[in-house]
Amino acid sequence: MRAAQIAAGLGMPANYLSKILHALTRAGVLESERGPNGGFRLARAPAELSLADVVAPFEPIVRQSQCLLGRDRCSDESPCGLHERWKRASDPLLGFFNDTKIADLIGQVDLCQ
Repeated sequence: MRAAQIAAGLGMPANYLSKILHALTRAGVLESERGPNGGFRLARAPAELSLADVVAPFEPIVRQSQCLLGRDRCSDESPCGLHERWKRASDPLLGFFNDTKIADLIGQVDLCQ
């Protein structure tokens, strides 16, 4: 699809969407082709693309192994004060983004409403 078609369908400015589409192309989520028959398409099958793949170019999903307080060493053996609570919250969140595939969302009701 062309960027203008996608922007019109989403009701957002084409220039803004174009930057998003190009970032997804650089990340390998999309492929782009110039020319009269050009546009954007998924780089892989929807069943192979996760929400994490789509979100990561803009906001990497923090793994529980990274310290929420920014400590160099934070682990089960040497935890910070938030380590256990963050681990309980981040593990399911990371799983959700990794396990939810684009194919799971295709054909569902508009998720933005």
